Amino acid sequence: MVSKFPAKATAAFCLITAGCFTSQANLLPFSDSPVSQGILRSSRAICTVAITVADYKYSLYGLPNDCDEYRRLLSEVHLRSAKRLLKLCEINKGFYVKAGQFVSSLRQIPKEYSLTLSSLQDQVVPYDFKVIKEVLVSNLGQDPSELFTWFNEQPIAAASIAQVHHAMLKDHQEVAIKVQYPGIEKKMKLDTRIMYSLSEFVAWFFPEFRFRWLVSEFTEAISLELDFVQEARNFETMSNNFRNNKVVRIPRIFWDLTTNQVLTMQFCHGHKVDDVVFLKGMKINPEKVAKKLLEVFAEMIFVHGFLHGDPHPGNILVSIEGQGGFSLVLLDHGICKKLDEVFRLEYCQLWKALILLDSRKIQHLAERFGVGKYYRYLPIIFSGRTIDSKSGIGKGMLVEEQKKLKQHLKALKMEDISSFMESLPSNFLIILRTDELLRSTVSKLGASKWVRLLTYGKYASLGLSPKSNPCSGLTSFALYTRLIGNIEYILLRLTIGVMNLVLWMEKLKRCLNKFYGKMSAAGKVNFEQKP
Repeated sequence: MVSKFPAKATAAFCLITAGCFTSQANLLPFSDSPVSQGILRSSRAICTVAITVADYKYSLYGLPNDCDEYRRLLSEVHLRSAKRLLKLCEINKGFYVKAGQFVSSLRQIPKEYSLTLSSLQDQVVPYDFKVIKEVLVSNLGQDPSELFTWFNEQPIAAASIAQVHHAMLKDHQEVAIKVQYPGIEKKMKLDTRIMYSLSEFVAWFFPEFRFRWLVSEFTEAISLELDFVQEARNFETMSNNFRNNKVVRIPRIFWDLTTNQVLTMQFCHGHKVDDVVFLKGMKINPEKVAKKLLEVFAEMIFVHGFLHGDPHPGNILVSIEGQGGFSLVLLDHGICKKLDEVFRLEYCQLWKALILLDSRKIQHLAERFGVGKYYRYLPIIFSGRTIDSKSGIGKGMLVEEQKKLKQHLKALKMEDISSFMESLPSNFLIILRTDELLRSTVSKLGASKWVRLLTYGKYASLGLSPKSNPCSGLTSFALYTRLIGNIEYILLRLTIGVMNLVLWMEKLKRCLNKFYGKMSAAGKVNFEQKP
């Protein structure tokens, strides 16, 4: 009977049937062996995807995708599906939690997914110290008692691939020791293969829903995190890049106690960067912290071309040590990306064009990035303005612009979003994710949108500075190029200077209004007290 249905209907029937069988597999007793647990996790994933595919396929059946009813139902299906994925991640834990967190940090997916999955936290039960001790001994060649004055067997942090312990060396230096869980690489390979296969299934049923790029990016990020020696090198590269910056602190690596599975670094005290209560308690201005945080990451992107790709609050501490009253401690350098030099310069040019609202330049650069068809959306993604905006940068869109934008967004289909994300270079994807994490933290710290835009504009101009990118030679072409570069650089700096002046004037206006309000209230009280 099934063979009489069309191919995709038959496949749907088989997949849903498989889902029913795998859901029953969850009720069977499984051992704690890696293979058994891998089968169990995979069965849950297959079941979740089978139900989700059926939900999308039949909830939207027969509806034209340009009608309001379709969009309303699509939003409802997105939300139901996101809740199923949230439950899957919470039950499967490990890499599934990390995958959910990775997805939630992307603005380019439906908001129902990003908002729902943003509640995910690393719900990891630490490994027993006996297991951790075996990893330490096999990697360092000695018992911890022979290497350390003391070693806290209770981890101070536990995540999907490793846990961190606090210890003291024989020479009384405090260290943090990151220990990778045994067998985690094999587990990662199995889980990511399942994720990849499921993304292919979804794309087969719904050609417009293509998430292969997402699985590829996640797999690359996880692979980077598993190589502790490379992470140690990233620590040192970052430390060298910021050697003259008094605000940034990078823990020092102890190479004699570092291997592929064990990373030993200097222990740094501090609180999470978004801990506003702590900052205010220590008389540290949260907005100042936000500004410094943005400056540090803007310098990575626009000037150094070497980016820390996972700046969630747990990886950035605020220490009360530092010349300006605080310093930023950058931890966890597993996901770091060396940006291609051509890309770095073109990304600087993009921000210059965004600041000056040079639509021709934006279109040209979008074509260079492989997304020329969608060039008009780049200003919306990065600066919150339409490409033909008449409002100043950092300002809200005018009513007419909002109406026009809604019309453009209604015309967008999931196929367009999939095509846009597939076409983006890998460098662009890690910047988008990093930027979204920074926006979230900066918002919690109470900084305005102006701060981010002005900081990025400033460092884009520094990245394009003739001093940073000298044009060698004394030919007429080289001299002409150098002259044009200098003029454009000065123009961009002047524009940012004017924007800074406007921001300063707005702050002054708020302060004067606040002062006037207090004076008026005090005068009113004095007047009422007179006989």
